[in-house]
Amino acid sequence: MGRPKYFRYGEKEIAYLKSKDKKLAAVIDAVGPIRRETDGDLFSSVVRHIIGQQISNKALAAVWGRLTEGLGTVDAATVLHAGEERLHGFGMSYRKAAYISDFARKVGNGEFSLSALKKMDDAAAIAALSALKGIGVWTAEMILLFCLERPDVLSFGDLAIQRGLRMVYRHREITRAQFERYRRRYSPYGSIASLYLWAVSGGALPGVSDPAERKRGKKS
Repeated sequence: MGRPKYFRYGEKEIAYLKSKDKKLAAVIDAVGPIRRETDGDLFSSVVRHIIGQQISNKALAAVWGRLTEGLGTVDAATVLHAGEERLHGFGMSYRKAAYISDFARKVGNGEFSLSALKKMDDAAAIAALSALKGIGVWTAEMILLFCLERPDVLSFGDLAIQRGLRMVYRHREITRAQFERYRRRYSPYGSIASLYLWAVSGGALPGVSDPAERKRGKKS
């Protein structure tokens, strides 16, 4: 295996975000540079995201390890050759095996073009991906961010992003209107803001609580 690749951003993006938002600037200074691995290959990224839905990262790693060991290269040809029964045998549900097989058929017969997807704007790419069986809007957004490395992805459907926004800006909840205000503020570098909001949500700033948890009477 090659060395892992990380989401690329630099001083230009950081300087822009810090100039637009003082609270996010403080988070960026406190957390420092973030290295998040990217997926690389688009076909295998879609497959990996389908497998990973509603299971733990540990379970995903186990299934993905068996799949890659069993197939060697994860592409349309190897998936179609394996068939749904063998895919299920790697530890995924029959439904996910069917979704992955359907995706492989569409790529194989040209109904879904990976090269065309890479050239689409964000909205069109999300629409195309979420039209696939087993891919919703949130999953499509994650593929754009972690595989295609699109710079302006901030997902309203991501619970950790919402938690990060609550923690940084001290909101008890994030309405759609509030979210859109932050999205516009961060644009065109919403993806980099997402990295920092995920870090805050995951505990990168000890002592910073989630106001929603305090509202429910939980200790933070």
